[in-house]
Amino acid sequence: MNLKRWAQAAVLGALLGIALAAQAQLRTIPPDAKRGAIRQVVDMVVEINGQRMQLAPGAQVRDPDNRIVLPAAIPPGALVKYKLDNLGMVSRVWILSPQEAAQPDAQR
Repeated sequence: MNLKRWAQAAVLGALLGIALAAQAQLRTIPPDAKRGAIRQVVDMVVEINGQRMQLAPGAQVRDPDNRIVLPAAIPPGALVKYKLDNLGMVSRVWILSPQEAAQPDAQR
């Protein structure tokens, strides 16, 4: 009986460790990322808050689960945070979850 309890405790501990590791891998959006509503126009062109912008070569668009998605998979009007590169092209886009969208932007 003791061996069975020890095995159960070991399995529970392992599962808890995995859960904590997964929790630690939550995405972090830079505090200086700008907020906007986005839609894909064509190919590597998006519109953010009504302004057409070019996606940078190698740009990453991440969904609320932090998976990389193609620009064509961006839901029209999705709330996002985004970063521009040195040339003014959109280099990173994070599609916001409802919880992230409800959080206020960092004060600058």
